[in-house]
Amino acid sequence: MAVRLISAKRFADPRGWFSEVYNARIFADRGVEDTFVQDNQSFSVARGTIRGLHFQAPPHGQAKLVRCLRGAIFDVAVDIRKGSPTYGQWVSAELSQENGAQLFIPAGFAHGFMTLEPDTEVFYKVSDFYAPACDGGLRWNDPTICVAWPALKGDLPHLSEKDEKLPFLGEFDSPFAYDGTPLSLIEA
Repeated sequence: MAVRLISAKRFADPRGWFSEVYNARIFADRGVEDTFVQDNQSFSVARGTIRGLHFQAPPHGQAKLVRCLRGAIFDVAVDIRKGSPTYGQWVSAELSQENGAQLFIPAGFAHGFMTLEPDTEVFYKVSDFYAPACDGGLRWNDPTICVAWPALKGDLPHLSEKDEKLPFLGEFDSPFAYDGTPLSLIEA
């Protein structure tokens, strides 16, 4: 399964705009057939807040459908499927209130984002319920993955204590199997 950048049409008039941001039939036509069972929302006060790189391991692996409701984020998906030719590689997209784009991230990928503006809200759907025993992550600044996070002009990113202590890719034994589709970002 590929990571997909999905744009919804906006219908504007003098009052503002309307957009259908999720429709199971339309998403299935775009290659997203996961059933979403939980919605999550985060709010980050400071620009430069990093959340991730997170995943939920089998048997409760989660696909995610991420969008930014307010502000903007640099959103990242990292391939962590054992045996994948693109293992440890990443793709990114800017999601914002302005562009309305969404990023679909299948199970088998670590996910994280950096806020590009203060007071940023992110909303995402997940395909399995939160299972604390399956919760996992990788270090945001892993030198093997080497995500090119946006520059913060000398400031360090804002991180949770948990995210500061996540393991590096070299310390990780992936429980995810490669499905035959290398990492790619498909605009759907």
